[in-house]
Amino acid sequence: MNRIKGTVLALAMSVAALPALAGDARLGDIEIKAAWARATPPRPPVGGAYLTIVNAGAATDNLVGASSPACQSAELHTHMSQGDTMRMIALSSVEIPAGRTIEFAPGGMHVMLMGLKAPLKEGTTIPLTLEFTQAGKITVQVDVAAVGAAVGAAAPAAAPMMHDPAMHQQHMQDPEHRKMHDAMHPAGK
Repeated sequence: MNRIKGTVLALAMSVAALPALAGDARLGDIEIKAAWARATPPRPPVGGAYLTIVNAGAATDNLVGASSPACQSAELHTHMSQGDTMRMIALSSVEIPAGRTIEFAPGGMHVMLMGLKAPLKEGTTIPLTLEFTQAGKITVQVDVAAVGAAVGAAAPAAAPMMHDPAMHQQHMQDPEHRKMHDAMHPAGK
């Protein structure tokens, strides 16, 4: 009986030591799934990372920060409508309720990668460390998808992102968004 317990324990420890798939990571009750970002143009000031956070625990946790050696700083952001304008707003934290799944996706919550040190290239990965109040720090490898990808690199049919003209017009009314947009898409390029 002790021999079986020892074999089961050794097997469980070896499985736990296996590296996570790119885009996935787990620490305690918090699991990060399908982390991805879009490739960026040659001189990018910013990029965005998207992912799914699953809290399998019985207590709420809070995502309070992010960092990556690929950029100068990383911020938690969301899009919110303020009057007739859609604005990107920095968040100080994101609550991850017990037993819930929270999506970070284009047009919603995302991790803004500020001051990219190099362009994000399709087919590569970058490390992203997420900091939670309860679980601590979790590092995940973010898969870089095509420039216009609407879904993560692991998805079977990454389609180009389509702009809703009305929403795009609203975004462009926000001076901060226009500055970011103009830096990513210089005139004549």
